[in-house]
Amino acid sequence: MKIVIPVDNNSMDTNVCISFGRAPYFLIFDTETEENSFLDNSAAASQGGAGIKAAQNIVDSGAEAIVTPRCGDNAAEVIKAAGIKLYKTVNDSIQDNIKAFKEGKLNLLGEIHPGLHQHGGK
Repeated sequence: MKIVIPVDNNSMDTNVCISFGRAPYFLIFDTETEENSFLDNSAAASQGGAGIKAAQNIVDSGAEAIVTPRCGDNAAEVIKAAGIKLYKTVNDSIQDNIKAFKEGKLNLLGEIHPGLHQHGGK
C-alpha cells in the first residue's frame, strides 16, 4: 500500500512536517516493497489553496492513505472524494509512523481544521 507523509526534507532521516499543504515534500512509502520516493510539493509556495493543490498532487500519485498531524477542510474534501484515508501521526518520526501504520495502530484523523486563509498578506 502506498502511504504519503508530509515531511520537512527529502530524506528518511527528516521529521514529519506539521503543515500538510505547505510541507516542502511528501514521502511516498510503499508498505509492501519498502520502497520510498519524495514528491516535491510545488503547492507550498502558492498564494492560496496550497492544501487543495497538494491534496490533488497526492491523489495523482496513487496514494492509498495519508499519515499527517493535521489537515485543512478543503484538502480533506479532495482526499476523501478520492477514497484516500487520513490517519493521525503518533509523533514527528517517519519511522515510528510507518511502523504504527503497518501494525494498524494509527487512528483516523478526526479533527479537520478550517483552512488557513491568511497567506499572501491577506
